[in-house]
Amino acid sequence: MLTDRVPRIRLGQLPTPLEEMPRLTAALGGPRLFIKRDDQTGLATGGNKTRKLEFSVADALAQGADTLITLGGVQSNHCRQTAAAAARCGLRCLLVLRGHAPAAWNGNLLLDRLLGAEVVFSGDASREAMAEEVARAEAAAGRRPLVIPLGASNAVGAVGFVAAMEELADQLEARQLRADRIVFGSSSFGTQAGLCVGAKALGFPGRIEAIAIDSSRETLQAGVASLAAATIQRLGLAISIAPDEVLGHDDYLGGGYAVMGGPEREAIALTARTEGILLDPVYTGRAMAGLIDLIRRGAIGRDETVVFWHTGGAAALFAYADQLLEGEHTS
Repeated sequence: MLTDRVPRIRLGQLPTPLEEMPRLTAALGGPRLFIKRDDQTGLATGGNKTRKLEFSVADALAQGADTLITLGGVQSNHCRQTAAAAARCGLRCLLVLRGHAPAAWNGNLLLDRLLGAEVVFSGDASREAMAEEVARAEAAAGRRPLVIPLGASNAVGAVGFVAAMEELADQLEARQLRADRIVFGSSSFGTQAGLCVGAKALGFPGRIEAIAIDSSRETLQAGVASLAAATIQRLGLAISIAPDEVLGHDDYLGGGYAVMGGPEREAIALTARTEGILLDPVYTGRAMAGLIDLIRRGAIGRDETVVFWHTGGAAALFAYADQLLEGEHTS
């Protein structure tokens, strides 16, 4: 295993299933579509961040931390999974969320509270500055806090997706499948950095291809390459990844981060109604919308085999109910 040399604590139900999506394939007229079900990692409704937290929490415990602090948006899947990991390991958890408290505490925000996390809103300050302030206050109170960055996207957390790439490679080999592309949403770069490192170390022949959620292609390439270099160093691998090796599409940013539009709504509904699989409004909805568009305009060949990586997040659907049902009759 590429990741055997670094500490890990088991939090997820792994390996997650690799399922074919024949009805979605038929609806789109090809290519052959599979889905990697990281929505089924099992930690408080699942999600891909569980993979990163197996390494981030192990690192925190190795440092003697008794408190986890992390940050994200109001409907952060990462924050919800961090709260669940902290509860599982008997750790205190504080979540620093962007902006001000909303009127309704639903979706992931409701689950954060149920999981016992203390929620702090950053207000007009940056989340990063507020997280450092919270960490100083925790230390002054005699606790031993550790700050996990946005999305657990540092060299510690990204290792989780090096392991994930090994897991997928084993599943493809066992089923005698060749994947031409792996498609997923990329925001804080950790998932993509880990997949790129794992793919290059394993000699995986397919394309690791991201749909950017909230950044330009140039920003994505630079961020992923930088994080990949740190991850490679942490694992002691003799490889390198240049920015121009990082593949991404920035044509699907829509109205911005966490703003759901027509393409996301269609992708969520089409996937639900053909395969019974729930996507989320921020990440997988946008990533699937990008994949659908790439297929429809012929950028992905009908004879290809594509793996869509489901990173989870269905709990956030409840916070977007009105937007999801826009234009539908619900009476």
